[in-house]
Amino acid sequence: MKEYVNLPYVIHIVGTNGKGSTGRYLASLLEQLNKKVLHYSSPHILKFNERIWIEGKDSSNILLNMAHEKLQEILFDDLLEKLTYFEYTTLLALYLSNDKDYLILEAGLGGEFDATNVVKNDLSIITTIGLDHQNFLGDTISLISATKMRSCDNSFILSEQVSEEVITVKNEILNDKNEILKKDFPLSEKISSLPLYLQNNLQVVLSVLEYLGFSKFDFKLPQLFGRYQKLSANIIIDVGHNPLAAQAISEELKNEDKKFILIYNSFEDKDYKTVLKILAPYIKEVQIMECSDSRIVKNNILQDYIGSLSLPMSKFDIMSLEKKDYYLVFGSFLVIENFLKRYKKNEER
Repeated sequence: MKEYVNLPYVIHIVGTNGKGSTGRYLASLLEQLNKKVLHYSSPHILKFNERIWIEGKDSSNILLNMAHEKLQEILFDDLLEKLTYFEYTTLLALYLSNDKDYLILEAGLGGEFDATNVVKNDLSIITTIGLDHQNFLGDTISLISATKMRSCDNSFILSEQVSEEVITVKNEILNDKNEILKKDFPLSEKISSLPLYLQNNLQVVLSVLEYLGFSKFDFKLPQLFGRYQKLSANIIIDVGHNPLAAQAISEELKNEDKKFILIYNSFEDKDYKTVLKILAPYIKEVQIMECSDSRIVKNNILQDYIGSLSLPMSKFDIMSLEKKDYYLVFGSFLVIENFLKRYKKNEER
């Protein structure tokens, strides 16, 4: 690949939560500074093109096909057969970054052994770390933090953390790296109304921009797809799927003077019990979203646990949405995808 790609300045984002929003904020603000940027993230919600965001918009089918044809041309067949879906997509992003100023790579799983760590990074952003993917990364915050932080090659910035163990691991593993301290910049009244976790991610981005040599400037904050997004006056969608995300969402719901109907489902290997327990005080009913995926928790098991929390429950039906009620759609990218497809069809009727 070396003869085909001259890598730009590489910013690698690792962590449990906040990678997507941090990366998109950074990519958007750099693009507003007239820099050419490729932001690689995963998974997508509605279409594959979302994974490779180039200079302000999702990649086009034409561009993706061109990169695909080039990879088919330069890679050996036996290698192509061994590459995973994520590894191949990462190669597409690397190839398409050739003429860019900045390449923002979001790790898919962990960091140290993730496909995005195949190239040397100039700067690492470490977002909030919590328990997730324990089968692959380890069952403690320390183990998970270590495998993420070992991907750092040069400078790094650490986002707000909820566990002191993360700081301990940082001091052990990254003591020979250059740490960029996160600052708190004054935010406009409109931006200050964002959820606290998004404000924190934005402060990380502003600190990175200052480190990169950019002075203060007036910027337009992008609308984040699926990140505490107000789809309408009474519907909030969020792709969060773990206790850390649930806790962040609950901090926002505390400020509401109403309870929400939770439209929900979960993969079996996620800690859905803790998620539901955290959200329960702000929920008046759970509507279970049907998802056709073998990884989804068995419906009867999910129902039993919801019942143990004394929460009313029902099967989600798009036709049952009421303007008088308030809804939180949460649980995974798959839940958001299913909801949006049904919502769009219902709106088109």
